[in-house]
Amino acid sequence: MESKSKKEYKRCEHGFPPLVYKDSKVLILGSFPSVKSREMAFFYGHPQNRFWPLLAKLHNEDTPLTIEEKTAFAKRHHYALYDSIESCSIIGSSDSSIKDVEPADLASIIKGTEISLVVCNGKASLFYFEKYQANLGVSHIVLPSTSPANAAFSLDDLAKIWGEALFK
Repeated sequence: MESKSKKEYKRCEHGFPPLVYKDSKVLILGSFPSVKSREMAFFYGHPQNRFWPLLAKLHNEDTPLTIEEKTAFAKRHHYALYDSIESCSIIGSSDSSIKDVEPADLASIIKGTEISLVVCNGKASLFYFEKYQANLGVSHIVLPSTSPANAAFSLDDLAKIWGEALFK
C-alpha cells in the first residue's frame, strides 16, 4: 500500500539556477526537476536518468559524475540547461501530475548568449515550452526523454536519435 504522502500534491520551486554561459549554443530543457535533482540542486540528478551518460556517449567521453565535472562538460560543449517550469504543484517527480504552473523566464536565460536551438528533453518539456514560451524566436525540437520512466528507448536508441538531431 502506498503511503498517503506519495499521493499528495506539494508546491515546489525549481530551487537552483540555470546552467548557462555566454557561448552556450543549445539550451536543453527539461520539464521540472525530479525530487532527486531538487535534493542535489543540479540537473538530471536521479542515478537512473540517462542524460549524462547519453551526452558523454555522443561526445565520446567518460560520463561526468560530480557536479563540477557535469558543469565543465556542459561549458565545454556549449550546452545550457534549465527547465520549462519555475514552480508548480506536483506529486513526487511525476510530470503527469504537474499543475498550477509558473513558467520559467527563458527569455532572460537566452538573452546575451549564442543559443539558437532549444532541445526539449521529452514531451512534457515540449508541452510547457510551447504553452508558455512560443514567442522566444528560437528554434526548438523535442527529443525522447532521458528519464528512467521512458523505458521504450535504450541508451543506444537515444544516442542515435539525439545524435542525429544535435549533429546534423
